[in-house]
Amino acid sequence: MIYTFKQKVIDTLIVFLLVMSTGGLLFVFNRNNMYLLFCCVLIATIFFSGNPLKRRVFNSSITAFFTLIFLFWVNYYFGLTGQLVSKYLYYMAVIFVSALTFFHFSNNRDMSIFSERLYIILKIFTIHAFLQSLAYLFIGNNLQTIYHKEYECTTFNYLFYYASTDVKRFSEISLFGLNLMRNQGLFWEAGVAQLFFNIYFFLEAFILKRSRIMLILTILVIISTYSTIGIIILLMQMFYYAFFQNRSILALIFAIVTFFSISSLVIFNIQEKTTGEKEASFQKRYFDLIQPFFIALENPLTGVGLDLYKFQEYRSEFYINSSSSSIIEESIGLDLKMETTEQGSSNSFMYILAAMGFPTGLFIIYLFFKQSIMQEKKYIFLIVISLSLFSSPLLLRPFLVFLIFSGLVDLNLKYQSY
Repeated sequence: MIYTFKQKVIDTLIVFLLVMSTGGLLFVFNRNNMYLLFCCVLIATIFFSGNPLKRRVFNSSITAFFTLIFLFWVNYYFGLTGQLVSKYLYYMAVIFVSALTFFHFSNNRDMSIFSERLYIILKIFTIHAFLQSLAYLFIGNNLQTIYHKEYECTTFNYLFYYASTDVKRFSEISLFGLNLMRNQGLFWEAGVAQLFFNIYFFLEAFILKRSRIMLILTILVIISTYSTIGIIILLMQMFYYAFFQNRSILALIFAIVTFFSISSLVIFNIQEKTTGEKEASFQKRYFDLIQPFFIALENPLTGVGLDLYKFQEYRSEFYINSSSSSIIEESIGLDLKMETTEQGSSNSFMYILAAMGFPTGLFIIYLFFKQSIMQEKKYIFLIVISLSLFSSPLLLRPFLVFLIFSGLVDLNLKYQSY
């Protein structure tokens, strides 16, 4: 079948919306309207595609869709009292667009086309981020602040976006002698942006293998995010690429030199966060690793619920037993200095256990690891995303739910084959 230009445009738009809905500024400032647009594009694309239904894929998708819907509403009814229905309706929208996106590419296209469209979108984002980082050297004093509810950032003519230094004290950094702003690309923060830049590096290095120049540019972009976990993921990918993928002497030498150059930056960043003036950032992530797990132990079956405000209220009054805290500190070798917080959790895995309980939470995590979207170099892909999820609350956003949904459909298809 001929893959027409019109189909390419539609698929690119769908993947663009899928990525943007997972931490993109477009959805931060226009969430309801963008989800409505996303739904309309998907429904129209499927309805007018003219492709016959693949019965097994359709039946498995329907089963997966209602299974997730059921699990989320069970969580609502058995979680903390007073949760807002509107919070769960948002998750219904997330499941809906994720399910339709999966069905579209499974029924009307194939997943190689999805990877191709994702590659193109992330390539554009990476080039934009590179230009955005360079532009700050010239436009840093000509930015305007924009707001939406609790979020604030600065922009240059709505083309380039930077964190507001009034909100994030350490957003401005000195890198290689240049004063730069941490690169957040088109996302709400640098920690989210690095995930998609690292996914692009993965696609470029291991799947499509089209441009070494883009690999070098992506390395620079990920470094400019100044995300500790993002740079660590990059180093892991570079190591694998140099020793197991490319194997040329020149690539090996470049990788070794770059590896040690970047490693010093990572070590300095870690020291600064664990014992320096940025210690509060590390302590918050350390606390988000520990406290939600103890909340899950107190609410093991159905968790406290997915209403973020109720979760924040609950955790602000939840204190870890001092003896348990001491055991953790002795085992890890780091003092836990936070006792409580009113903020949400940055750790996706621990949050979902606290919010949904162990049975559902572990099942969702299992489905994520069973994803069927990216089969080639699957474990590298999962490592890239998993490490990012330890410091980014993205597991229940559309791109990740899209992966989770694929795992559930794959599970249903295997069950049908028995």
